Formats: sequence, structure tokens, C-alpha cells
Amino acid sequence: MFTLTSLNLNGIRSATSKGLQAWLDQTRPDCICVQEIKAQAADLAGKFEALAGLTGYFQFAEKKGYSGVGVYSRHVPSEVVAGFGSDEFDLEGRYLE
Repeated sequence: MFTLTSLNLNGIRSATSKGLQAWLDQTRPDCICVQEIKAQAADLAGKFEALAGLTGYFQFAEKKGYSGVGVYSRHVPSEVVAGFGSDEFDLEGRYLE
């Protein structure tokens, strides 16, 4: 069975400090969609690019500490699309497929 989970993190650093890693180790989803990561690529480097054996793919907001979405997956995607061509939403890091 393929397990897909979706979480509003309210900040990836906050979520990991409150047990996200342990929860992922226990529940072992195949894929987890995360919203409100509130981080930039540099903030994730070496710390949050992968969690519990899942590889992360992200769209970051232009504004630091604001919104952003990601997908952590055990499976390598054939393609990752960040944004859908609307500056109003793409600059806020709101869409990833």
C-alpha cells in the first residue's frame, strides 16, 4: 500500500524540533506533502533536504521565513514542476508537482 501524508509544518525547523523526524520514522509514509516550510534552500542545506529516508523537493517563497511547499518521497519523480506560471503565487512558493 502506498501511504501519502500531508502536513502544515508551520516552519520546518519548528516541526523537526517538535518530533517530526521521530514521527516519520514511526509512520514511514511513502510520500509526504508539506506546506508552510518557512525556509529557503540555504536553510535546508545539510539538514532538511532528506528526512527519514525520504528525499525532499521544494518550491520556496521569495520572502524569507514565509510559506513554501515541499514533497518528501521514497520514490524518484520523473519530473518536478515548481510553480504554474503566476507570479502572484509562484513568488510565494505555493505550488509543486
